[in-house]
Amino acid sequence: MSAGGKIERIGLSPRLAIRDAAGTVLIEREWPDERAMTHAELLAWLFDWATSHLEGREVLAVGHRVVHGGVDFAQSCLIDTIVLEELEKLCPLAPLHQPHNLAAIRAIAALAPDLPQVACFDTAFHHDRPAPATRFALPRALHEQGIRRYGFHGLSYDYIARRLAELDPSLAAGRVIAAHLGNGASLCAMSGGKSIDTTMGFTALDGLMMGTRCGSIDPGVILHLQNRVGMSAADVEALLYKQSGLLGVSGISSDMRELAASDRPEAREAIDLFIWRAAREAGALASSLGGLDGLVFTAGIGENDAAIRAGICERLAWLDISLDERANAVHADVISAPGSPITVRVIPTDEERMIVLQTLATLFGVKT
Repeated sequence: MSAGGKIERIGLSPRLAIRDAAGTVLIEREWPDERAMTHAELLAWLFDWATSHLEGREVLAVGHRVVHGGVDFAQSCLIDTIVLEELEKLCPLAPLHQPHNLAAIRAIAALAPDLPQVACFDTAFHHDRPAPATRFALPRALHEQGIRRYGFHGLSYDYIARRLAELDPSLAAGRVIAAHLGNGASLCAMSGGKSIDTTMGFTALDGLMMGTRCGSIDPGVILHLQNRVGMSAADVEALLYKQSGLLGVSGISSDMRELAASDRPEAREAIDLFIWRAAREAGALASSLGGLDGLVFTAGIGENDAAIRAGICERLAWLDISLDERANAVHADVISAPGSPITVRVIPTDEERMIVLQTLATLFGVKT
């Protein structure tokens, strides 16, 4: 059986929906507010449900998305206690994601101690970028200690590179910017399907404006908030990760759909800033590539928001990007105008598929 789903609102009133490959709902469930189930309890429930619906099959392994692999983890790997300890050290670099990633690994280990688990890293796709793309202009000793630009959303970009090679081999061999636009957002400059540069850096806080994250910011602002305003490091961290981005600018929501439906000027301002920042960073990545042959939109906003795509492409018209308005409105596979020098595509991402492929490759040597 092939199925997919997710548990949302963990810590509040969790709800689960699982659908089969055809989109048919297999199960929907909610847990009441007064029973705020933990990650481990919810995962145990999900694991029991999944293993009882395998139709005679058995679980061979569990693959996990792990956001930060640091300097040492350049590809997926089998998880053991040593690996887990090393990944724990990276939690401060991805506080919104890494602790939850590792909590799931520990929960599965408690449920099925003998079941192999594989870590698949969001940073790995960017590991072999040119040296200048990995550096900050800081003392060399700090770079050697691991304070460098890593890049994220690598599982998504790996899938896009592979899928683009199937759909349009000629374009995939060229210079492409992939735009992973969702609650977390970044851009990746790819040449021949390999990462050359990307907008996220040391943490998943850098680069584009996001749902609740600010993206790139003058470091002097951080110093000002701490030295002049009197905010603690914890307060600043909460501000930058959880109170900024679309939510902070609009004061309404971190959800682009809610902002698009709002008639308040603050909502429009947040949307305009999102478009401005995305186009600005795309222009910079075109420089990293030495030109541009294609632009690919993916993830929740990138796949489903025609107005955001149009706004970004309008600001990039100087790169000879021209949209077909009708194709864009219906979310067609190719949304660039006929004859446009730059091909613009919409490709739904599939990070889960990449986790499956990498897990099989790690454990069984299956070529991916």
